[in-house]
Amino acid sequence: MKKEELRYLQRLAELYPTIGKASTEIINLQSILNLPKGTEHFMSDIHGEYEAFAHVLRNGSGAVRKKIDDVFGHTLSNSDKRALATLIYYPKEKMRLVKKIEEDMENWYKITLYRLIEVCKTTASKYTRSKVRKALPADYAYVIEELITEKAEVLDKEAYYDSIVNTIIEIGRAENFIIALAELIQRLVVDHLHILGDIFDRGPGPHFIMDRLMEYHSLDIQWGNHDAVWMGAAVGQQSCIATVLRNSLRYGNQDILEDGYGINLLPLATFAMEVYKDDPCSVFEMKGTSNYNAAEKDLGQKMHKAIAIIQFKLEGQLIRRHKEFHMENRCLLHRIDPEKCTITLPDGKEYPLLDTNFPTIDWKHPYELSSEEEDVMERITQAFLNCEKLQRHVRFLFTQGSLYKVFNGNLLLHGCIPMTEQGAQMEDGTFTRVNVYGKEYSGKALYDVLENYARKGYYAIDPGEKKKGLDILWFIWENQNSPVFGKAKMTTFERYFIADKATHQEPKNPYYRLLEEEEVVNRILSEFGLEGAEAHIINGHIPVEAKRGESPVKCGGKLLIIDGGFSKAYQPKTGIAGYTLIYNSYGLVLAAHEPFESVEKAVQDGSDIASHTILVQHVVRRKLVADTDIGRELRASIRDLEALLQAYRDGILVEKI
Repeated sequence: MKKEELRYLQRLAELYPTIGKASTEIINLQSILNLPKGTEHFMSDIHGEYEAFAHVLRNGSGAVRKKIDDVFGHTLSNSDKRALATLIYYPKEKMRLVKKIEEDMENWYKITLYRLIEVCKTTASKYTRSKVRKALPADYAYVIEELITEKAEVLDKEAYYDSIVNTIIEIGRAENFIIALAELIQRLVVDHLHILGDIFDRGPGPHFIMDRLMEYHSLDIQWGNHDAVWMGAAVGQQSCIATVLRNSLRYGNQDILEDGYGINLLPLATFAMEVYKDDPCSVFEMKGTSNYNAAEKDLGQKMHKAIAIIQFKLEGQLIRRHKEFHMENRCLLHRIDPEKCTITLPDGKEYPLLDTNFPTIDWKHPYELSSEEEDVMERITQAFLNCEKLQRHVRFLFTQGSLYKVFNGNLLLHGCIPMTEQGAQMEDGTFTRVNVYGKEYSGKALYDVLENYARKGYYAIDPGEKKKGLDILWFIWENQNSPVFGKAKMTTFERYFIADKATHQEPKNPYYRLLEEEEVVNRILSEFGLEGAEAHIINGHIPVEAKRGESPVKCGGKLLIIDGGFSKAYQPKTGIAGYTLIYNSYGLVLAAHEPFESVEKAVQDGSDIASHTILVQHVVRRKLVADTDIGRELRASIRDLEALLQAYRDGILVEKI
């Protein structure tokens, strides 16, 4: 036996000091391998829409309703099933409504408790008792365990369970107990949650979403470009900070910054009122500002313009500092002719400007901040760096997140694999080689190096490496070769200042054109170590235009698009509120969603957000834990424990009794 192997077994022996304990653990692990695979829930592109997100999280994209169907079949009417599902999603709200109309609450409690117990039994059956026990609410752990565990030693089981239920009702704890059971079912019905990017921007509640995710029992996050820009802002990258401010003001969401994160926008407001006091800033009208009065809208537009100009200046500085980013065509301020009130874009075409008032731009040095702008940015930067809640959220994104993830035979990513167009010396669909600080990377290596630098932006102590990391976070946000952006350019300036919509176009990476090419998709899967009929790419970021007949299932089911479509801005274009995905022991199921109206309507009408499901892949044999990544880890642990047993039996190690 090698020295390293012996040392490892000695360490393992500290955890399992006897043959009996090692043997017991082998039996336990082997039993877990034969349990059904836990349900995975995939969501993407939430974009701050907390209520819709929370609803889909509660219903598990239809997983809760499926459990109810499994338990009761045709023994319950559809209306009763719908009412039970709504109760599980919103127990407090539903019971408040029931109390207003139900005459015999005691009988309702009894019927409801028995139904919830049956659903809970079925939901818990795919887990070990130990795992279920850890999920139980502390106040009712013992009672719930008694109710959902089959007790062979009890002769009159009906009387035994009746006595427990009756006691719960008699002592006035039925309502609390129902809430506890409903929340337990919500937790057990989904074993693991995947968030495929873009938690932030557009919608009003990303901070609520982050709070909820931080409480979730098991999850991972693949960063989207809108997450990366907030991560950059939190660690003080000023181009990212300006972008975050501009996005929040554009969508009338300054409350996220001021109330959600306690970031004081007064320096920007004061500056904007002074510099743009006579400027209506009409092209900087904010979206979704119906709740704002005229004065608030006027101030918001001025702040919106002020930070937009600052952003264009800061981005110009960054681009000129990093020639290797190849973004010189996005430096546009020096292309403005202030006398003619026009701009000449890199293609040589001249366009009139919709707004010609630029009081803070020095035309000899158009990318330099004025002293007042510098002061504003310095004060706001400190506010971002010192915001405890934002730092907590971003730390969570770094610890639980990554640019991509390979999990149970699936490649999870937000955007795309940057690819080339067909050219004289390159094949169509070849992975783009991207220069990152002097070295070229492509495919998986590009993802890895960008993620490495992003983490340096947060964790590095060396100032030089930290600065590189900070700028990479902005690169991830909008560079044409960023895997989570996937467009030739971001035409923010053109959308504000040029009427001609031809200039607003943002050509997509060839990846999006090649999604139906099996050879390309197989090449991507192979690049990340995946192969076989059951390997998939699961993709966020791409709104699916369902109303035009577009399908989220590409390449014969090898690639699945699950852009959540939660953002209301996209729903008129797509016709639905996007897709989410469930991967359980029976296969993959896509759920299509209708726009979420309100919690009140969901409770009142029993309406569910899922409009229909698309069965993508049904497995021939029910998948077990043994077929998963965790299963491979468990089998490795079993092999190590078997080696430990052999070492005890061969006398190499001595039991510690």
